[in-house]
Amino acid sequence: MMDLPRLRRGLVGFTALMTLAGAAHAADPVRVGSKIDTEGSLLGNIILQVLDKHGVKTVNKIQLGTTQVVRGAITSGELDIYPEYTGNGAFFFNDEKDAAWKNAQAGYQKVKQLDQQKNHLVWLTPAPANNTWTIALRGDVAQKNKLNSLADLSQYLKSGGEFKLAASAEFIERADALPAFEKAYGFKLSQDQLLSLAGGDTAVTIKAAAQQTSGVNAAMAYGTDGPVAALGLQTLSDPKGVQPIYAPAPVVREAVLKQYPQMEKWLQPVFATLDEKTLQGLNAKIAVDGQDAKKVAADYLQQKKLL
Repeated sequence: MMDLPRLRRGLVGFTALMTLAGAAHAADPVRVGSKIDTEGSLLGNIILQVLDKHGVKTVNKIQLGTTQVVRGAITSGELDIYPEYTGNGAFFFNDEKDAAWKNAQAGYQKVKQLDQQKNHLVWLTPAPANNTWTIALRGDVAQKNKLNSLADLSQYLKSGGEFKLAASAEFIERADALPAFEKAYGFKLSQDQLLSLAGGDTAVTIKAAAQQTSGVNAAMAYGTDGPVAALGLQTLSDPKGVQPIYAPAPVVREAVLKQYPQMEKWLQPVFATLDEKTLQGLNAKIAVDGQDAKKVAADYLQQKKLL
């Protein structure tokens, strides 16, 4: 049997080692990641620069990969923080049928609760933007006919307004895409009002509407697509909440947030400024003008006096 003094010395030594390990762990840099797309790069750089400004050591893992790759990295502890979209909670937790995902606050609260309980991940305050499927209309047509929402579009179509939509076959055919909009808002596009383009690249559909290819004046788009504003188009709002709401928010590992509890306070005022039009403009600087995402993020933070 081990004598008590030796046991106590062992415990003291073990405690000292754990204290040192904890101190070393507390100094670990925060690994900041993002998805591979334009907006992922923008938001990842914003998070990275805000943390750097507050003296947090960081490791740049921006544009790490697809949603699946980045999600796998944070749930396995290989990544510490990245920007994600609230609506993706429906897919992360196999819960697509819940109406909560179509309400900004309810969707955020649901994904926040589920991810904290199951994965020890904390969703910080989201931006007031929605990067979901939408229809974008040429600005001149929208302004002339006062079209701001899909409800307005429905009335315009019923009165015989000229309309032709460029979209992917998926958007045209998928029950939760164009058919869902048609059902909710009471309109039906004929074949000659549709131009089906291969692939799902919204940059191609938006370009077709901007250039009026084959008489097109509208396009399948995402709410915060950069080319929308840059090419003179306007997204139509979805007042009936047909699509899930994809609000961007920083997602951080619980253990890392405990080390840096002020992180939410630092990031909240920044994300609060990122509405749809702001994100469209910033994304356009990267996707259309070819500017570096790091510079676009830095210029924006300085302009808004957020650094």
